[in-house]
Amino acid sequence: MTHLWVRAEQRPNEERVGLTPDGARALLSDGIKVTVEESSVRAVPLQGYIDAGCEIAPENSWPEAPEDAIIFGLKELPEDGTPLPHRHIMFGHAFKGQHCGKALLERFKAGGGTLYDLEYLVDETGRRVAAFGYWAGYAGAAVTLKSWAAQQRGELCGPVGVYPGKDALLTDLGAELDTLNMDRPSAIVIGALGRVGTGAADLCEAMGIEVTKWDMGETAHGGPFPEILAHDLFLNCIFARPGTPVFVPREALAADRKLTAIGDVACDPDSDYNPVPVYDRATTWDAPALRVAENPVLDVMAIDNLPSMLPVESSEDYAAQLLPSLQTLTDLEGGVWARAKTTFLEHLPV
Repeated sequence: MTHLWVRAEQRPNEERVGLTPDGARALLSDGIKVTVEESSVRAVPLQGYIDAGCEIAPENSWPEAPEDAIIFGLKELPEDGTPLPHRHIMFGHAFKGQHCGKALLERFKAGGGTLYDLEYLVDETGRRVAAFGYWAGYAGAAVTLKSWAAQQRGELCGPVGVYPGKDALLTDLGAELDTLNMDRPSAIVIGALGRVGTGAADLCEAMGIEVTKWDMGETAHGGPFPEILAHDLFLNCIFARPGTPVFVPREALAADRKLTAIGDVACDPDSDYNPVPVYDRATTWDAPALRVAENPVLDVMAIDNLPSMLPVESSEDYAAQLLPSLQTLTDLEGGVWARAKTTFLEHLPV
């Protein structure tokens, strides 16, 4: 019997989950065994999974799960170097030249396990079957706007946290902007036709911000892009890949510019293809903005688990997108799972 083991997330400020109780009930009806770990932080209460008929396991007990179980989580595992013998479904961040990903792949090689990377679960046309992109863009734009607002007060953006829903976020952000008693900033979104860019633009427009929306057509010439420097905010919603142009080069730090806040929602600072190479590390919930220039200031927001700021909406949205693929776990040799395994094997160290 196919066995899906939903692990607790161990990363701080990570309350999302990729399977809701309704989804678990559907998998059980399909004959798939579902085990759900207890969690002290998950936004979706455990009782729903109990009522659905799932087996319950202690928090963080997945290393002792049966070897045939498929371990399902969202964010990274503890970096303890242990071999990984199980099959794992998660965001591995290991296939685009990320330096931390190399260590993860070595662990899979040592343990004989397999990574089904959620970013590389694609249909026959190469389109991802599920993505958190919309809520990443939405939350990323909000934190970038908070960073801009802090600049107007002569400050660096302070800690951010989880919201019970998007209405609470909009109310909080609107009140913060209203205290400034000044015009809203201008913003440019690159990747505006995608899920991430749509979310970023929607947040900006909800806050009364004028948004310039660019996509592949506007960036096809490869740069430079002085238009970016002419906006107050730049929101990068393009994931790094070979051939991606550099949108803000390091020389822009000393250039004459209006730009003072960058939201790198894609957040690939250690990728060889980073299109915003003015910073070198992700930011955090406690310190969401990294100052990379003075006079004028330039702050970069690059939190890499942004959708967890709105964990209920983002979990429900993502889980609904992913469920049809999870229902095909009984056939790992075909479809989306076979394509993901092929991608993994192509990147596995020799």
